[in-house]
Amino acid sequence: MEEESISIVRACKLMELDRSMFYYKPTRNDSAVEDKLRWYAEHYPARGFPEYFKRIRKEGLIWNHKRVRRVYHKLGMSRRVKAKRRVPDSVKQLLLQPVHPNITWSIDFMEDKLTNGRKFRTLNILDDYNREALNIVVDYSFSSNKVVDIIEQVIEWRGQPEEIRSDHGTEFTAKAFEGFCSKLGIRHLKSAKGRPMQNGYIERFNRTYREDVLDMHLFENIYQVKNLTEIFTEDYNMKHPHDSLANMTPIEFLNHRSKKSLYLL
Repeated sequence: MEEESISIVRACKLMELDRSMFYYKPTRNDSAVEDKLRWYAEHYPARGFPEYFKRIRKEGLIWNHKRVRRVYHKLGMSRRVKAKRRVPDSVKQLLLQPVHPNITWSIDFMEDKLTNGRKFRTLNILDDYNREALNIVVDYSFSSNKVVDIIEQVIEWRGQPEEIRSDHGTEFTAKAFEGFCSKLGIRHLKSAKGRPMQNGYIERFNRTYREDVLDMHLFENIYQVKNLTEIFTEDYNMKHPHDSLANMTPIEFLNHRSKKSLYLL
C-alpha cells in the first residue's frame, strides 16, 4: 500500500490475506499473568517455570500453558538470577511504654566521623520506661563481645531488663549477644527490616543526640566526642523535659513514679 499506492482491498487480494485479518487488533491482556509470575519470582526465586505453572493450576487458574510460558520468557525469568540471602523479618512488635523500669531497654548504633575523616560509632542504651539514657559509649568499632561487656556494666548498677530491643545489626545477631540474652533469660526483640519506628523510642533519642552533639560540633579526636557526650547524657537525663512524660525529665519521672508506688504501698 505504501510502496505501490494501492487500496487495502487490492493489497489484501495480492497478498492472499483476508481483510478481517488485516483489521484484527489483539485484545489480549497478560497483566494478571505477569503479576502472578512476579509474585512467585519474589517469594520463590530459586524455583522455575514448571513449579510456577503447577502452583497456578493449584490455585484454580486456567491460563494456557503456552501463554504462561510466553509471558515467563517475556519477563526474562528464564535467565535465572541467584537469590540474595536475606534475614527473615521479625514478628511485628507493638511499641508500648513499659509500666516500670527495666522491662525493656532499647539499644542502637550511630555513626559519624572526625575532621580527619576517620569514622567512629556510638552505642546508645535507653530504658523505654522513662527514656533515660543508661549509657552512650563512643569508640571506633564494636564487637559483639564488647556490646555484651557494656550491657553487663549497666546491669551491675541498674539491674537486669526483661527485654532488649534492637535492629538486625550483626553485633546483635551474633552468637555472643544471643547467648548472653539466652543465659540471663532476657528476651531479645528485633525490629523488622525497614521499620525503624518499631524501635521508636531510641530513634527519637538518636535524633536529639545527633542534633545536640554530633551535628553541632566538628571533632578533632574521639576524646572530644566522649567529653561532650557525657555532658549531653547528664543534661538529657536531669534537665530535658519530655512531652510524653508530662514534661518531666527522665530522672524526675523515675523518682515521681517511685514515690507514688511507695505511697500506694
